[in-house]
Amino acid sequence: MTQLIFVNSQGLIQLATTVASNPQPRLPEWLRKGRTHFEAVHALKTELRGRHLHTVCESARCPNIHECFQRGAATFMILGNVCTRGCGFCSVPKASPTRKEFALDPDEPFHVADIAAQMRLKYIVITSVNRDDLSDGGSHHFAETVRNVRVVLPSSKVEVLTPDFCGNMDAVARILNAGPHVFNHNMETVRRLYKRVRPQANYEQSLQVLQFAKNYRRDIMTKSGLMVGLGESSQEVHELMRDIRRAEVDVATIGQYLQPTRRNLRVAEYITPRQFDSYRDYGMSIGFKNVFSGPFVRSSTRRSSSRRTPLRPRRTGCRSGVPPQRRRSAPPGLPPGQSEPG
Repeated sequence: MTQLIFVNSQGLIQLATTVASNPQPRLPEWLRKGRTHFEAVHALKTELRGRHLHTVCESARCPNIHECFQRGAATFMILGNVCTRGCGFCSVPKASPTRKEFALDPDEPFHVADIAAQMRLKYIVITSVNRDDLSDGGSHHFAETVRNVRVVLPSSKVEVLTPDFCGNMDAVARILNAGPHVFNHNMETVRRLYKRVRPQANYEQSLQVLQFAKNYRRDIMTKSGLMVGLGESSQEVHELMRDIRRAEVDVATIGQYLQPTRRNLRVAEYITPRQFDSYRDYGMSIGFKNVFSGPFVRSSTRRSSSRRTPLRPRRTGCRSGVPPQRRRSAPPGLPPGQSEPG
């Protein structure tokens, strides 16, 4: 609904109301968030900004940010805060490398490990923007971050949520060799909507990334997520789930798409909790180890919450066990016989 203001022939101001031909549906009750935790959000943001770090929680305007930050959970977003792709659903800042000079902070891997160790996280999720301007897609930097986290938190679990690296499987192998416990690559949407939702990505290529990860590291858990509410049918969702199951994906996540800004794609439909339950039941029936399906489910969702100790005042020196000389160390548990490519 839009209000127009104009002046009539008598010089009087009048208001006219127009109704959009395709209005966005109203937010249903099950998608309304109640509690907020501004103090926790501010405290964690302060620590992150002090190390020039970013989270996808902030950049992608995740609706779960208050409860996640309150319990000390966050998905670290590396390789900077500007993406080289223009996906229609995503609010992460984006630019073309032909028009903007992209930076890469060499200290970022150490800063991620530092704050993860200070928070004593038991489960760490690391994702990144797309960096198509880099010949390796940023995979060396990504792998270095995983290695640093595993050195300072050897008993914690690490999940990586990676881009497709333009189909460069050497880049995927490089990250797998760094020793993550979970490999996640999101399909995001059904095949028919790819050109509108992920115009610079390829449905088949993303399936190949997932299959390669499982073939390369049979011991690793693989995971993929999708959004619903963009105009897909339930049959198309079932098709996507069958496709990623054929790629031997272990865990699927399904959540409601919520328009983060006016510049992003509009919501076509708000999916009911009953339909989310139906998707979960279907996924379990075709062999997934687990399916997380619900309105607020996001790709980094896992069974138990990441727990941390309260943030303490920052001290100088080596706070968290990150070696001052910042040596590159191989993480424990790397599968035998695998060496880092290139």
